[in-house]
Amino acid sequence: MDTRETSINALRERPEIPVVILGGGINGIGLFRELAMQGVRCLLVDKADFTAGASSKSSRMIHGGLRYLENREFALVQESLLERNRLLANAPHYVTPLRTTIPLYSHLGGFLRSALIFCGFSIRPGSRGSFITRMGLLFYDLVTRKDRRTPTHHLTGRDQSLREIPGLDPAIVATATYWDARITQAERLCIELIEDARGANPDCVALNYAAPQGIENGRLVLKDLPTGEIFTVEPQVVINATGAWVDLTNAILGVSTHFMGGTKGSHLVVDCPQLYQALGDRMVYYQHTDGRVCIVFRFLDKIIMGSTDIPVDDPDKAECEETEIEYMLTTLRGVFPGIAITRQQIVFTYCGVRPLPATSTDVTANISRGHTIRVIEPDTTPLTFVAQASRLCPEPSNPALGTARPFPIYNLIGGKLTTFRALAEQAADQVLKRLGLERRQSTAHLPIGGGKDFPASPEQRAAWIQRVAKSSGLPETRVSNLLGRYGTRAETYAIASEHPLQSVPEYTVEEIQRIAMNEQVVHLSDLIHRRSTIALLGRATPDALVELAEVVGGVLEWDAGRRQQEARLR
Repeated sequence: MDTRETSINALRERPEIPVVILGGGINGIGLFRELAMQGVRCLLVDKADFTAGASSKSSRMIHGGLRYLENREFALVQESLLERNRLLANAPHYVTPLRTTIPLYSHLGGFLRSALIFCGFSIRPGSRGSFITRMGLLFYDLVTRKDRRTPTHHLTGRDQSLREIPGLDPAIVATATYWDARITQAERLCIELIEDARGANPDCVALNYAAPQGIENGRLVLKDLPTGEIFTVEPQVVINATGAWVDLTNAILGVSTHFMGGTKGSHLVVDCPQLYQALGDRMVYYQHTDGRVCIVFRFLDKIIMGSTDIPVDDPDKAECEETEIEYMLTTLRGVFPGIAITRQQIVFTYCGVRPLPATSTDVTANISRGHTIRVIEPDTTPLTFVAQASRLCPEPSNPALGTARPFPIYNLIGGKLTTFRALAEQAADQVLKRLGLERRQSTAHLPIGGGKDFPASPEQRAAWIQRVAKSSGLPETRVSNLLGRYGTRAETYAIASEHPLQSVPEYTVEEIQRIAMNEQVVHLSDLIHRRSTIALLGRATPDALVELAEVVGGVLEWDAGRRQQEARLR
């Protein structure tokens, strides 16, 4: 990726740009790649780091959405399963099948409640028995029958289930098992999407830490936050892909909207050997007494569990609260009564805000997880500079008179990791029509980053690892780790003269230097939270932060004071 200065200078020289995308989460980045592949020059900006919002704080599930069937969202489930299978094919280095088991406490339970929800009544879901669950799983199997990438579902009796999953609540009558998928590195997937976009269309620019300031004389005013520089661009179309911040972003652009009604979801990352052993290679997908669906599964050498679903008014203030931690620990005790997790075993907590549409229902589980595109047409009315002081940007420094907003704003509402490509495709087709352009290619079967030429079978993977280990002189275990971290691009990271970090030995000095140099790292938090799993796995210790600040600071030319400051960022 080019330096910030080079990118901003290029925009100053050519401010006329067909599309500006506000929001560097999975939806904005997916659209950035989609349009870049069609030859459209785009600018992607985010007021923070790429994926700093919900995209780096999800449950890390790539799934069809079994419970969406209860809300009659058959088209969404079908689309999600199709996109799940495409991600299994296009990003196999990060997206892998996940066996999922549902504990069942009755055979006919939940039938009446599910029927009422299916008929449109806004009531809280109840406990679902084997009959309702099997109906949903039959639909899963039916939808994927032409492109089956995972096994079909099956039911297992109580005794065998308790043998297979030690510690599971003995009150169950059976379990249902089916397959979805998980993503190990959602943040790196986004970085690779940006890299792929810019590789296909070098005229495209992606800037993190750049915030919209308003509209002046028909131009979109942006501020480069690291330097404080103001610059303007002249877009034909603006895409608002800021997720839970969509309405706040529109306010900065002088438009009052009420599109969003996000809910926050908190998660715990825990280090509990007993639970890790009990889970094995499966996720347990279970329902608490309040009707909320919860999950627990292995994630690398830790366990992720969650989540909550609480309405929030201010996405900037969303955080994992003490009551949510206790709630998640309580839900786990309901399904694994003999396994206790102590507070000391919680190595990390995180909270994201789902970009859900505004709704009148107070039952958050019934809010659609689908996506829509809302278009605000251009406004030719003369007006003053429309930037407004808010959490998104400081007070404009030059509130000069302006004229109009000559461009439309396309608002991306909803969406999730699983369906980002479908949403991007739909939005791109609308934008291309607006620009009078034709689609050049589909991304449905286009590999992402290190997913290109990824060894498909265990035998091919072993051969790839052996070959790269031999050519690089690295141990096969190290090459295997790099393959899981970067896909086939791992070969460019495999160098014999590398030096493991003392505090985080699974990473090397050279590896961190490369990330800092090439992936638009501005703060140390970008590296530990969104270019690696260092923080997520609880490895961002004080010693690690000091060591990493030295390595990153050497590449980015931070002075001693800046390195100390960055090392204090958690």
